[in-house]
Amino acid sequence: MARDRFWMSRKAPMQSVGKYDLLSKIAEGGMGAIYRGRHRETGDIVAIKIMPPHMATNPVLLKRFEQEFRAASRLDHPNIVRAIDYGETATSPYLVMEFVEGESLGKKLDRDGPMPEADAIRIIAQVAQGLHRAHKQKLIHRDVKPDNVLLRKDGVAKLADLGLVKEREADLNLTKTGRGLGTPHFMAPEQFRNAKDADVRCDVYSLGATLYQMLTGELPYKSSGPLDAWMKKVQNDLIPPRDLVSTITERANWAIQRAMNADADQRPQSCREFIEDLTGHSTRKVPTVGSPVIADIYYLVYRDENGDTHTVKGSAAAIRRSLKDGMLGDASNIRASRSKQGPFEPLRDFPEFRDLLMTSGRHTTSTSSSSSRSDTPSSRNSTKDSAAAPRTPREPVPRLNLPNGSKDDSTSWIYYLLLFVATAGVAAAAYFALWLKKWPF
Repeated sequence: MARDRFWMSRKAPMQSVGKYDLLSKIAEGGMGAIYRGRHRETGDIVAIKIMPPHMATNPVLLKRFEQEFRAASRLDHPNIVRAIDYGETATSPYLVMEFVEGESLGKKLDRDGPMPEADAIRIIAQVAQGLHRAHKQKLIHRDVKPDNVLLRKDGVAKLADLGLVKEREADLNLTKTGRGLGTPHFMAPEQFRNAKDADVRCDVYSLGATLYQMLTGELPYKSSGPLDAWMKKVQNDLIPPRDLVSTITERANWAIQRAMNADADQRPQSCREFIEDLTGHSTRKVPTVGSPVIADIYYLVYRDENGDTHTVKGSAAAIRRSLKDGMLGDASNIRASRSKQGPFEPLRDFPEFRDLLMTSGRHTTSTSSSSSRSDTPSSRNSTKDSAAAPRTPREPVPRLNLPNGSKDDSTSWIYYLLLFVATAGVAAAAYFALWLKKWPF
């Protein structure tokens, strides 16, 4: 213990590890202390995390510490704290990272309270982009929370502390089955039960919980103990953020609750989808009609000319094709959503279809202007004659040919006619058989 106390001492600001001098202590974390350091030759300022000697004797903790460096060194992204070096002293390993001049999001929230929604979404979108890169590298963070988000003075957000990161393909046996790792208030319920089951959607849950605190100033399930918090998570017993802060928009209120759904299948399936829920704008390129994106599914609600409401789903490419073919009627009345549960917004709010709606609008304008120019006396007379004649009803708008699980109504009358004929035939045959038994020849 005496050696540990010496190691933790703040009276020796110029202690050194490897090629680095330790200048001052920044913070104390679960896996050791973090120091502001300087490279002895280049003079570069860095952050150095040093594991205490008594923890370095634990092989699981030591492997996890090494894994943090391996994970961070694989990720070169402006919204993830960069790993620079790794080394060991006689008693402790250390990890050298880029030094972020600023403060943690957790410290800012403790000091200032809730953030304006626009600022919060700007920060959380940056964190989501960093997480998205990690997920593409098959890495799950498992401990996304305000304390692990660093805010630079120029407004750039960086995700830090990859100590609990998990590789999707293999966990190096560092996570015991039935054990939850992470921070309870921000953990998904399935991660609460067993951290080995954590996947991308666990990070999405934690991202939503982080935004919850950013907008409300309150922890999700604040007054609950760990067991009570888990029960409430499983039951979706979350106080909607808008109930705490009435200025939160309906979209943000819905997006956070969807991200924190107990059922992982009901959450956004990626960090990018979560940001699309928040902003209403796609972070991906608009797919061409010839190459639809399978996961790019939209739900549409529209009315045909008979006033009947239809709900269909399909890829952006299929919807664009149907809009071009005029199969959806008046596009200005169509509402769309990325989720079956909504909320449904006007189709013009989706950049994937905006160009087609603008084209449709110009066509409508030109048509109406040409009809006004043709308003001559002769045309007015012909209009009177045609008005006197009985009007032929226009054909209803055909339904969108998308996989919505419904049958084609145009063939239903044939089905019922054949069913009637078959039933009548069976009845006639049975009656004839009885008649033969009663009157034998």
